[in-house]
Amino acid sequence: MCAMRIPAQICEDHFRVVEPQINAEGIHVWPFDPSFPVDVRFMTTGLRQNVRTNRHDYFEVMYLCAGAADLHVQDRLLPFHEGEVSVIGSTVYHRLEGRTWPFTVAVLFFQPDLILADGGSDCAEYLTPFLSQDSRFPHIVPAKSGIPGQVFDLMQRIRAELPAGSVLARLSVKTYLKMILILLVNQYSSYAGTIETFQRQRRALERLRPLFQYLEKHYGEPIQVQGAARICGMSESHFMNFFKRTTGQSFMAYLNHCRIERAQALLVTTDVAMSQISQQTGFCDQSYFGTVFRRLVGMTPAAYRRKFRPDAQEGDAGAALGGALTLAATANGGKRSPALS
Repeated sequence: MCAMRIPAQICEDHFRVVEPQINAEGIHVWPFDPSFPVDVRFMTTGLRQNVRTNRHDYFEVMYLCAGAADLHVQDRLLPFHEGEVSVIGSTVYHRLEGRTWPFTVAVLFFQPDLILADGGSDCAEYLTPFLSQDSRFPHIVPAKSGIPGQVFDLMQRIRAELPAGSVLARLSVKTYLKMILILLVNQYSSYAGTIETFQRQRRALERLRPLFQYLEKHYGEPIQVQGAARICGMSESHFMNFFKRTTGQSFMAYLNHCRIERAQALLVTTDVAMSQISQQTGFCDQSYFGTVFRRLVGMTPAAYRRKFRPDAQEGDAGAALGGALTLAATANGGKRSPALS
């Protein structure tokens, strides 16, 4: 399969676009037009930065235009090659990790209500592949099936109609979207998953919601597995298994990702000293903070700040106070900084 050449001017940076919209619950919130929640974007990345594990309420179809990647879904690793399509529902934690750099993807996002709102008795049938994603679900559709190429063509047609300001444009978009969904329904027609899988995963996520809400405000405070289990009303052993099964990560790995992502925001948007950032994000030892940061981001905190905030001055007291206020506002108001990379 030859790499698909996508003009650079229509591509957005994958990390910069997606990462800022992920909250402590690991939910990515896409800024849809509320009246017509569907979007198609081309994204690329030339830097070795991977978006952290997340899930979302919308459904996602991704076509790999160029390069190679690994799709992490829960605790599975699925090789993702040029010309293939991935299908992701709303209950699975996942992330895309580049195997070659850069890589380019075309991504279709849509809220299921866009289809369900039609009210027909068969509307839910269009969404079956997204609702039956259990631990064995084949998220990658191979290029040799011929389906990905057809899906990509329809994605481009949808993009050409957006923003869909007229009745005709909206009708066209929904028609193209339903054509994509029919292709996927046919592709997965022999898969034995059931919608009960979707409902079971949603219930599991609800059980973890009190913990996610706690982390949104208290990620910088000490918290161990025992305390997290208590928040969820579980024994420690049950919580560890339940959290890993539901999110695909251990609790401490998830917490470290959350804290490092907040540290990235502070490094880029403030001049707060490195030692203060490590403390504010829950790392009592600056050396350990640096070790975890480098393992997850691929560079030291200082190198990250120099790369993405070259004008920053370390140790400015006024900026440090401003950074602390920014962090507090972020934790309490739920607003995320737009510059995380």
